[in-house]
Amino acid sequence: MEMYGGVITDEQMSLALGAPNYETGENRTTFQSLRAAIRTHGGLIHPILVNKEVDNRLVVIEGNTRALIYREFKSNNSSSMWDEIPAIVYDDLDQKSIDAIRLQAHLVGPREWDPYSKAKYLDYLSNTEHLTTDQIIDFCGGQRSEVHRFIDAYNDIEEYYRPLLTSDDQFDPTRFSAFLEMQASGVQEALAKSGYSKTNFAEWVNDQRLYPLNLVRKLPKILANSEARKVFLARGAREALKILDSPSTVEALEDATLIQLATALVDRIDKMSYPDSRRLREDLDTVDNHALTEARDRLAELCKYIASPLSTSA
Repeated sequence: MEMYGGVITDEQMSLALGAPNYETGENRTTFQSLRAAIRTHGGLIHPILVNKEVDNRLVVIEGNTRALIYREFKSNNSSSMWDEIPAIVYDDLDQKSIDAIRLQAHLVGPREWDPYSKAKYLDYLSNTEHLTTDQIIDFCGGQRSEVHRFIDAYNDIEEYYRPLLTSDDQFDPTRFSAFLEMQASGVQEALAKSGYSKTNFAEWVNDQRLYPLNLVRKLPKILANSEARKVFLARGAREALKILDSPSTVEALEDATLIQLATALVDRIDKMSYPDSRRLREDLDTVDNHALTEARDRLAELCKYIASPLSTSA
């Protein structure tokens, strides 16, 4: 506010606090959404903090935006409900104490709820308290589509993921992000087209085939590719993406000669690490093992044919 100098008007304070700004920061409540929440609630949930100085002047330490909103409501509304603002008043705090309060409010702040907890509370407001979407948005801000997406994801994780667990102790709320991604357009359609259900999706989340969880958005491409789908069901999304990301390699292999393929296979086996070979031994029912077994059988047939005596005509 120093740039204004002298007596600060409400209009200047409004500009400084970002009142005309309708954009929402990642972890911030904008002036507009806060004003809507105060109007809907009919007051403040958190009182402002005020310092009563030696000359009895009251100076806001924390809550200038809320105080400005009250002043605005008072000037535009004849109701007496905006005459007084809930406040915690300190007596003649020193500057060190004032700084400590502001640091705690703005740099440390309250711990933000995790996405699952947010979704659970939104579902409570909608289905238990029966608030409309508009009322929920007035209270907490956000967009209509986002509120519905969180509520739908919460219902899906509770209906399809939780029953897979033997106890509530096994419930991992961080898996919620996968169900949030599933609400995106295309994912559920891809599940249906491929013959899978939300139960299958929950199983993939539970056994970590969809790891990291942001790979859910790649699921439509994986399920649309038969080879990638096989790899995904056997080894997970990360390995399946390797199939999708290297079409040029597949084309090169198709054009390679038998000698080139045989030489490359021998070289690859020679360079195989112990963990890779151990992994093949621990789970025989994998795409890798099936491919190696089929290659072995075909090579054995070819080698047997090559070694057999040539037939001579009479």
